[in-house]
Amino acid sequence: MLDSTAADKHGRTWNLNYRWNEGRRDLVAGLTVAAISLPQGMAYALLAGVDPQFGLYSAIVVTAIASIFGSSSHLINGPTSAISLVVFSSLAFFDPDARIEAAEAMFLLGVMVGSIQILIAVFKLGDLTRYISESVILGFMVGAAFLLAIGQSGNLVGVRDRGTGDQNILVRVWMTLTEGDPCNARAIAISAATIVLALILRRAVRAWRLPQMDMLLGLVLVGVAAFLLGWSQPGADGKTAIAVIGSVPASLPSPHIPQIKFAWVSQLSTSAVAIAFLGLIEALAIAKTIASQTRQPLDYNRQCLAEGIANLIGGFFRCVPGSGSLSRSAINFQADAATRASGIVAAVAVAVALLLLAPLTRFIPKAALAGLLVLTAARLIDLPRLRYAFRASNYDGGLVVVTALTGILVGLDASILVGFGLSVLLFVPRAAKLKGAELIVSAEGVVRGRLPTDPPCTATLLFDLEGELFFGAAPELDRYLDELRRRAVEEGVRVIVLRLKRVRNPDAVCLERIEHFLHEADRVGITVLLAGVRPDILLAITKLGFLRWYPADHIFPQAPDDADSATLQAVRHAYDIVGDANSCTHCASSTWTNKTDREASLYYLV
Repeated sequence: MLDSTAADKHGRTWNLNYRWNEGRRDLVAGLTVAAISLPQGMAYALLAGVDPQFGLYSAIVVTAIASIFGSSSHLINGPTSAISLVVFSSLAFFDPDARIEAAEAMFLLGVMVGSIQILIAVFKLGDLTRYISESVILGFMVGAAFLLAIGQSGNLVGVRDRGTGDQNILVRVWMTLTEGDPCNARAIAISAATIVLALILRRAVRAWRLPQMDMLLGLVLVGVAAFLLGWSQPGADGKTAIAVIGSVPASLPSPHIPQIKFAWVSQLSTSAVAIAFLGLIEALAIAKTIASQTRQPLDYNRQCLAEGIANLIGGFFRCVPGSGSLSRSAINFQADAATRASGIVAAVAVAVALLLLAPLTRFIPKAALAGLLVLTAARLIDLPRLRYAFRASNYDGGLVVVTALTGILVGLDASILVGFGLSVLLFVPRAAKLKGAELIVSAEGVVRGRLPTDPPCTATLLFDLEGELFFGAAPELDRYLDELRRRAVEEGVRVIVLRLKRVRNPDAVCLERIEHFLHEADRVGITVLLAGVRPDILLAITKLGFLRWYPADHIFPQAPDDADSATLQAVRHAYDIVGDANSCTHCASSTWTNKTDREASLYYLV
């Protein structure tokens, strides 16, 4: 076993170990994922309006490439329902009989999508996804789990799905269950047996610490049972008693250069941008959700790059554009995958199945796969975290509900966008809450927050600001500064100490407000001292030319290694300016009235 480490140019250490235990876990997880990838690849290709083999090619090429270059240890890429639906709509300008042209356009679309995603990674825009709220992700998972479960209703009861792709899934499920064929008791028995067997096997795996292959073993056992009972074998009429996957083409993807027609590029450009962003949001949301449980650090830009490379190369191997798969990633995680090698195993297994096991895979009952997917959907919902979010605040609970309902009623792609937009809209007013508090020097020489029982000081005004100094906080900042100027004029205060130690990220709007305040104060004879000025604010006011008209000794920068606080320095300077003219009764009763005492005894609790 290799036992060494290597460090990259950033000093990060990479573990080069790959133990037998990890290999076994990745092998089992990859084979389990492959069992789901076969039927899903075919189904999603049909959903996109192209030949099923292109979906299987995506389950090989896109899955393997994204696993090689990705960041998440559990994310499985390939064809997905959301992406396939957008692909279908983007190819709608072709006539129904123009299947070859539509396929060529789809390959070109994959190249365009991959190129856009690579550009997003190059410009490091992937880090923006870290600002998607955890509550949005929880809502996304609830909606996705619900859709994943009810989407298998037809397969669970053995009836053919009804409706069209442009109808809401709730409508299609209702039509399937009420207007379709009678329920198939054998299919119901198969799906129920699969769920029960998988649950029993999962408990056995955990109790005896066996390899986590409960899903794969359950699928195989149920498939063998259905075959022995004759339910998955064609009868005299060529039909089976229960629905099965169907025949799988025994061919591998080969290199292919897509046709390039500028008319197609124009038609596909908008859809390419939409698919690129939808794919990244979908993949990163799934990766982030799983990482929140595994505590694995993610490199968002690296994952964006992996998505782009996978789709770009996939376009040259006749693949349906892909993204992170919710169901396959969840199965990969629940099957206890250890590294990204599980995705490569899954891709290789699909390829081997195409070449060697094509005659056998057609005996896998759809009801068995539906049972596993329903079980996966139930495990996607993290009830403890949901309870925590709802108890934390109405803000978090509301985001969960809105995101989940949007996913169910509109679509999973829209749920992430709506949840993200809503979280930003709700965050901006909260971030704009600039806090202000009056400070006072107590009789004992302590700079602290003023209490209602403290006597007023007519010599100086000390005021502390805390929060983000961006344009959204400008109204609050104006209110505080106007009140300070009004009080100073009415009470005859000569010096104001404005503490800026706890304000962050100043922008032009708020800096301009501070500049106007300083000019207005100077015009009415009030000296303003800026205390605890952080380096970013000091740099900003220097670049804006404050020091051309504002005295440098009125600025007290905050340095991390200051033994003496910049706030205390500003307070001492304020009382030096007031000097012997100080007639404040509060100051007269204090123990630090002379300069020597101030130098020795002042301290703060702010």
